[in-house]
Parts: sequence; C-alpha cells; structure tokens
Amino acid sequence: MIHDPFVANAARYDTMQYRRSGRSGLRLPGVSLGLWHNFGGANQDTVMRDMIRTAFDLGVTHYDLANNYGPPPGSAESNFGRIFAQDLKPYRDEIIVSTKAGYDMWPGPYGEWGSRKYLLASLDQSLNRMGLDYVDIFYHHRPDPDTPIEESMMALDQAVRSGKALYAGISNYGPEATVEAATILRELGTPLLIHQFPYSMYLRGPENGLIDTLEEQGVGSIVFSPLAQGMLTDRYLNGIPEGSRATHSVFLSGKQITQTYLERTRALNDIAQQRGQSLAQLAVQWVLRGDRITSALVGASSAEQLRTTVASLDFPPLAFDEVEAIEKYAIDGTHHTA
Repeated sequence: MIHDPFVANAARYDTMQYRRSGRSGLRLPGVSLGLWHNFGGANQDTVMRDMIRTAFDLGVTHYDLANNYGPPPGSAESNFGRIFAQDLKPYRDEIIVSTKAGYDMWPGPYGEWGSRKYLLASLDQSLNRMGLDYVDIFYHHRPDPDTPIEESMMALDQAVRSGKALYAGISNYGPEATVEAATILRELGTPLLIHQFPYSMYLRGPENGLIDTLEEQGVGSIVFSPLAQGMLTDRYLNGIPEGSRATHSVFLSGKQITQTYLERTRALNDIAQQRGQSLAQLAVQWVLRGDRITSALVGASSAEQLRTTVASLDFPPLAFDEVEAIEKYAIDGTHHTA
C-alpha cells in the first residue's frame, strides 16, 4: 500500500555505489532504472509508483526515458511526470532524469531521426509530458544516415545552452561515429557526457572498439539489456512460462530458447549459485566488472524485482578465476544461436 506524502529513506545513499561518468563531474548509481518496459499506458499506477519510490529509497537516483517509450509512445514520460510530481518533486536536485529522441514519434518528415527541427521539438514535448523545466541528460537515440552529424550534435549543444538539458548523450553509435560526435561537441563547448548501448554476456559487440573508444574520449557508458531481454535469468531454464516476455514481446521469441542457449545459461546459473546469487545478479555484476562501465540500466516489473537487482551490488566483486570461468559460456550471439 502506498502512503502519502512520500518521505524518502534517510539512509538511501549509505550503500549505493556511484561511478563517475567519463571525465565529467557527474556520478551515476551502479544500477539505474530504465522505463522502457512496464511504464506504458496499460500499466497499473500503484505498481509504477511503488517502483519509482523504491528506486529512490535504494539510492537509484537515475531514471532513464525516451520520447517513444510506452506503449503508446510518450506514455512512459507522462506516467513518470505524474508520479514525479506526486512523490519526488521535493528531491529534484538529487535526481538524474534522461530522455532521448531519434525514433518515429509523429507524422511527416520532421517526426524522427536527427534533424535540429525534430530533436529540439521532441525535447520540448518530452519536458511538457514530464512537467519538468529541464532534463539532466538529453540523448540522440540513434545515428541518422541522412542528416549530417554536425546538425544533430549542434541540436544537442543548443539543448544544453538553452538550459533545457544539462548534459548531452548519444545512443547506439558505433566507435567511429562516437569519436566524430565527441569531437564536434567538444569543439562546441558541450562535452559528450555519456553513450548508451546494449551490452551483456550474450551481446559483446561493444568490446570490439566501442568501450575502448569511450575510455579514450573520456565519455561515460551506460548499458541497457544487461540481462539480454530476460534471457540471462533462470526464467527459461525449464521451459517458457505462460505470460513471460518470450510469449508476447517483439524483442524476444520462444525460438531463441535453443539447446545451445540452455546449455550455456545453465552453466552460468551454476556459477551464480556457487556465489550465492541469482543469474540476473551475476549478469549485472559482470557488465560492471572492473571500472569500464558507468552504470547498468535495468527494467523491472515490480518493486521487489528491483530490490533484488540492486542487491547485485552487495556481492563481492568477481574474482579473476570467476571471470575466466564465465568466459567459456558468455558467448556473443548466444541468444540468437539456433
């Protein structure tokens, strides 16, 4: 049961780990809350409020959105804005809110991709939906093959200079485009804060240049889908549960639950159990191993699930021999291998 008014846990900063984003002055929690799933128009308000409040009580200060999150598009921002006004507005200066623009949002030639026209109009719409004066991070959500990268980066620079965003970010850029974006923004006087990209034991492409590039450029990193859309959990080890994501998601299919996947995932689950943790907790720890990744962006369907995920940070760091044992099974493309 949700009680009003909300008063945040006084001990919320005592145990959370915070990591500096690149060479900036901003630190992010080791685990951040993504509102990609489970914050759309069909979700229960009480469940969403409980998750938002629980996150803040746990020291999760970062809430990540995008203009198209829902469904329908825009509904995650609207829901977040309503809950923020109810519960978190007094704590605005303790909170990082990010949003993005890049995917299809409205009809016509100005409703997607990376033009200055689209990016700045989308930011205004996002601020209106969330009821905020500014966001902390504004991302270009995906590279635009037709718009010059200079135009997209100049739009991010303008967003920051206007006071509607504090920092600029990019998402889903490759290594070469990342260097180009970082160089342009540096010359404009608005350094690139952070890059958001998918990364997990089963999706290791960023190790082929991107992570090194971010370190060289002094840019932070926040990774989404560290659980490979739920495939790095124990959920599918004994079949596909009714109502699970594999039964209805466009991002996950039951056809991906192959024998190869099961063999590798069961082996990883055994390693996790030897450490006294769940496979999901191991997967989060793995992407955060060392100090190369700033934050792991996770979704949740309940406050309890979020608590369990954040508890990943309470376990001892992975030892060298554990990382080596994991390496045998953490194979890129496993969740797509027939």
